[in-house]
Amino acid sequence: MDIKNINKLSDPYIWKDAVGLMTKSLGEASGNQKIYVNIDYVPPGAYSTRYHSHSQQEEFFLILSGTGTLKLNGEEKEVSKGDFIGKPAGKNIAHTFYNSGNDTLEILDVGTNEPEDTCYYPEEDMYMHKSNGEKQIFRGADLSNTWYPDPNPEK
Repeated sequence: MDIKNINKLSDPYIWKDAVGLMTKSLGEASGNQKIYVNIDYVPPGAYSTRYHSHSQQEEFFLILSGTGTLKLNGEEKEVSKGDFIGKPAGKNIAHTFYNSGNDTLEILDVGTNEPEDTCYYPEEDMYMHKSNGEKQIFRGADLSNTWYPDPNPEK
């Protein structure tokens, strides 16, 4: 086991998007398998993720610096340095952070790595299901409630 330094991380443990959102994957860099530990850097005017919930994954967030808005199950709550929240597994609690401040919003993001998990994105009515290392994405409207596994359905 090696001691790592957050300031010396490089690809593939740093992810960036076009607007400056950045995630440092500390857990992955240290070899963790059952949990992930990330630092998310959210620039002013940006979101940390799309608004979503998990079916199996448990998560914990700690605001390290900056200010922002947490959207949690449709309610918006102001957050700042020192605030933290836990999301228990299996509760389908939808969430995202928005940086409504002037400085980078830094979030410690810790959670379980689940072999199977379904993310639901309620604003888009989209699902992303992860199983056996593969992801499937589908629209909620495409889900059928009329199919049954009965081999001899009534006619």
